[in-house]
Amino acid sequence: MRLALLSAAALLLSACTPSLKPETEATEKVRVFTNATIYTGLTDAAGVPQTVTGVLVGEDGRIMATIPPMSADWGEDEVEIIDLGGAFMYPGFTDAHAHLLGIGERELTLNLEGTASVAELVTRVEAELDGKPKGSVLVGRGWIETGWPEGRMPMASDLDPVTGTRKVILGRSDGHALVANTAALKAAGITNATPDPDGGRIERDASGKATGILIDNAMALVEPLIAKPDDAAISLALETGAKVYASRGWTGMHNMSVDRQHAPLLKRLDEEGKLPQRIYNAFNVGGLLLAQHREYETARITNRAVKLYMDGALGSRGAQLIAPYTDRPDISGLSLMDDARLAELMAEAKAANVQLAIHAIGDLANRRILDAVEAGGYGPELRWRIEHTQVVHPDDLARIAALGLIASMQPSHAIGDLKFAPARLGIDRLRGAYAWATLLDLGTVVAGGSDAPVEFGSPTIEFYAAVARKDVQGASGEGWHPEEAVSRTRALALFTTGPAYAAFQEADLGTIEQGKFADFTVFDRDLMTVPEADILKAQPLMTVIAGDIVWQR
Repeated sequence: MRLALLSAAALLLSACTPSLKPETEATEKVRVFTNATIYTGLTDAAGVPQTVTGVLVGEDGRIMATIPPMSADWGEDEVEIIDLGGAFMYPGFTDAHAHLLGIGERELTLNLEGTASVAELVTRVEAELDGKPKGSVLVGRGWIETGWPEGRMPMASDLDPVTGTRKVILGRSDGHALVANTAALKAAGITNATPDPDGGRIERDASGKATGILIDNAMALVEPLIAKPDDAAISLALETGAKVYASRGWTGMHNMSVDRQHAPLLKRLDEEGKLPQRIYNAFNVGGLLLAQHREYETARITNRAVKLYMDGALGSRGAQLIAPYTDRPDISGLSLMDDARLAELMAEAKAANVQLAIHAIGDLANRRILDAVEAGGYGPELRWRIEHTQVVHPDDLARIAALGLIASMQPSHAIGDLKFAPARLGIDRLRGAYAWATLLDLGTVVAGGSDAPVEFGSPTIEFYAAVARKDVQGASGEGWHPEEAVSRTRALALFTTGPAYAAFQEADLGTIEQGKFADFTVFDRDLMTVPEADILKAQPLMTVIAGDIVWQR
């Protein structure tokens, strides 16, 4: 890939409209991204994706024009040519649901992704403890028991032989469950007689003994054992996460479950040039969004939303279901917010012009949101979002569009969860699960994301999952509903125009057209035409924000 001034600029732009030439004598430095197949994110009347051969970007970081049919008679001193070497450029990919702090922490702490069994987990913990101070608490995250030969979650009894009196706390990949060893349980004061907290569950074996698995709000019982990071550590994790995301081709993310103390830290990172991302923050509720948080906004940071939680996750059986779990008929999931509190927060949010981003995975949790929006008479102008919209009763699918709610969904959840979802839900309930195509057909705005670090956080994996609805080995199974896969044009919209609308930014982002910010993602192959499996082989080559190259291979 070459970045150079080329004297051929005049020839490249020879057919340009005269109105695009700067009207004053002052030279405006124009950047031209060219020598690529450039998908604008727009389609013609027949639904065919529109492509252009070049994009002109002004000093303000906005798109001046596309080629064809635009050009101008600038001299070479006024034009900088970005030669993309025959690559493929798209509107900037935005992850509509991710956790920036967690992405950074995954890079900086014990990452248990890819652990293949309880036995391997124990081995990794034993190796990690070697040489660590005996008084410290080992914290890790990323295990998921799906496909493990033991067919179960890890327990304290698995960890205890190699950990002894040293405290160990390991989070499940979904962030809604963890396993703690006996030393940690004792230090937290958790006994077999400890009652389940509201919105949480202490898993117990047949004899009533606590197994070490804590679900949702029960995880808070061991949180005091974990040293809280200071501002420097938090800033490092935020910076690390943003750099990782830029290197994968993401130009922006909707940053979920943000602690309020992060607002000034993010602003400082941006001011120091250490935040190569657009960030749309959804803060944890604690009262609604304070006016002062808008003061921490920058050209790249927006603080407009608040994140609420209705239930837990499907894998850890915390998702709230209308009927009990098929593989655990004694439970139906967890409610993390009652209806009265939800109604109260909705009224406050409307009055304060705050966007709500509400986590709901189970069909009952989703239905309760729909009922509350309906009862309150809240309109589509609020652009409230259901985060995940994962398992929806078929009767409720049309209600989401009718109420003007945005479905913020993560395609990779389907290709992972569908390995265990039939056991959790039974085949019949999968008809309304991960139903991207149906929701789009009904007129719902769907914003695509990854939920990283729950998932890896790759735009190509998410794009592939949306169009293939198969796992990364190309396999599917009973209940995967292949009719819910979407076209590549729709998949591109999930990560471009969908997130832009979901963040009130459709006038500035989402497509490559005049007047919008020059946010681009460049890959080495054409996601719109290569065989499905080859989508996963695509490599990011360049990430551009407002015309600035923030990362390139």
